Amino acid sequence: MAAIKAFLIAGTHSGCGKTSVSLGIMASLARRGLHVQPFKCGPDFIDPGHHALACARGGQPVASHNLDGWMLASETNRDIFNRYAAGCDVAVAEGVMGLFDGISGTGDEGSTAQLAKILGLPVILVVDARSMARSAAALVSGYARFDPAVPIVGVVFNRVGGESHAELLREAMTLLPDVPVLGCLPRDESLAAPSRHLGLVTAGDDQEGPDRYQRLADWVDSGMDMDALLAGLPAVEAVPPFEPIPELGTVTIGVARDAAFCFYYEENLRLLREAGARLAEFSPIEDEHLPAGIQGLYLGGGYPELYSFELGQNTRLRREIREFCEAGHPVYAECGGFMYLMNDLATGRGRYAMAGVFPLRAEMDENHRALGYREISTRATTLLGPAGVTARGHEFHYSFIREGLDDPVLTPVYTMRGRKGVIDSPEGFVAGNTLGSYVHLHFGSCPSLAGAFVRACGGVTGGTSGEGADSGPGPLGPEPGWTG
Repeated sequence: MAAIKAFLIAGTHSGCGKTSVSLGIMASLARRGLHVQPFKCGPDFIDPGHHALACARGGQPVASHNLDGWMLASETNRDIFNRYAAGCDVAVAEGVMGLFDGISGTGDEGSTAQLAKILGLPVILVVDARSMARSAAALVSGYARFDPAVPIVGVVFNRVGGESHAELLREAMTLLPDVPVLGCLPRDESLAAPSRHLGLVTAGDDQEGPDRYQRLADWVDSGMDMDALLAGLPAVEAVPPFEPIPELGTVTIGVARDAAFCFYYEENLRLLREAGARLAEFSPIEDEHLPAGIQGLYLGGGYPELYSFELGQNTRLRREIREFCEAGHPVYAECGGFMYLMNDLATGRGRYAMAGVFPLRAEMDENHRALGYREISTRATTLLGPAGVTARGHEFHYSFIREGLDDPVLTPVYTMRGRKGVIDSPEGFVAGNTLGSYVHLHFGSCPSLAGAFVRACGGVTGGTSGEGADSGPGPLGPEPGWTG
């Protein structure tokens, strides 16, 4: 057993500065030479990318892993946490929304609080203290007493106006001696990461790069005693799950990975490798050909709308992907990847040709068109398994299908449910052996998905793709890492 320090950073509400505080704490601990393992609560692809760079060791990112009490079973969450926390010095999990916010107004399912209880992690509460003094203590009191099973071990006040404001906050908190003030962080709007639709700018597109994490670390160190924080935390046991050593991958799957396609759950990629897949990464923006020897494709989500011109200009790869799909090779595409497989994509800058696998047009809207958890069940056999497979994920996108849904060639195969029950909307489209959907599935919600997809890819015979393709495995990309 490995005893480590571990905690969960929660906020009172979205927008309280939870992500900035989390990144600052991660970066501060990492530059002390500690091995920091990050996690993200909830369905989010962007924050984990920032975590990975804030916790970098020797210049190498440390992959952050998603935890989710609604998409994943309690045991699955514990396995993910223990698998990656074991052997680290400190495990830091960033929460989602407000501490008690989840899928329901009356229960804790899908909330940060639920994960704190599942994992037995102490909670540090981030409070936006602007324009508050004694009222801040009343606010913290409500959070600390709302659910006694959620152990709030301290509070960090954010956006503090100055030392006199900090003194008032500390004085007010003497009324709550069981909730220590761990820090008062000064207001500094220059530290905020730039945002766009779907959330923060991705780590790869952040022009400030690693300097931002060091400035956040300086900010945290100016208002928090990190040594005292760690000393006051209880030790947590992280016992990695027993797993057999996976066999060497024998099926090669191409994974789209660049600025336009960067939204993948790390656990999805791990489960694919565990099921026998070798993952060959490629860029639909830059590469003219698919990796040689691939037997299937996984096109994840991201921002194809921001790179629609570049994607449209890469006619050679678009044609090759369409031919790959038409040849019957298994292709799984979700959200941005699904948009890329449509006929075209309309944005405010114009209309751009995509791969043309699905006779659909995607069009960007100014407001989100879907947002929330989703549970899908398949009505027919697909590359993810037989009819009746049920899995969970989420949906968050600003685009919508402008035209083509009445095409008789399309075959929607998902029955979909959201928070309020059945969603009467066509979803999960099949064209030959290609499955496309706006839903981001977490393979951990139904571990058979990964094995079914790998078996489907291994069962395809009669040629591969890529210039100079042969029957052998292609070059492998580097081992991997609520958004669209």
